[in-house]
Amino acid sequence: MRISPAFSLIELLFAVTIVGVLALIAVPGYRGYIDRANNKKAIAEILTIEGEIAKHYTDTFHYPSSLGVLFSIPRTDPWGHAYVYLNIADGGPGIKGDVRKDKNLNPVNTDFDLYSMGKDGETAKPFTAKKSHDDIVRARDGSFVGLASEF
Repeated sequence: MRISPAFSLIELLFAVTIVGVLALIAVPGYRGYIDRANNKKAIAEILTIEGEIAKHYTDTFHYPSSLGVLFSIPRTDPWGHAYVYLNIADGGPGIKGDVRKDKNLNPVNTDFDLYSMGKDGETAKPFTAKKSHDDIVRARDGSFVGLASEF
């Protein structure tokens, strides 16, 4: 009797099932890893931009009116959205209504707001709003940079 070197249909289905189960386990973990890496990249970029803003302030004694003053190419976050900057210290019409707020609806910064709208590209002024949970924010005048949901 000769043994065939081919797989039977049952063996093939069993192998495909194992690969499927492994994929179901691995894909969410990989996506979580990518999300954490993008969050860390956005935090690092916000800290870099914050340093450029501080350098500009040291040179001119006022904060830039926009990020375009500092960078010729618009800075975008890891998800392709432009970073949002708002000069609070130098004021202007309507500025106080545009600032980001914590859970008690107090402004989180007194000098300037700088943040990424996160993976979903949507935001709301209070950090407690569902749209703001994935935002990467600068708060307490730079002593906190991270997810709005962790503030």
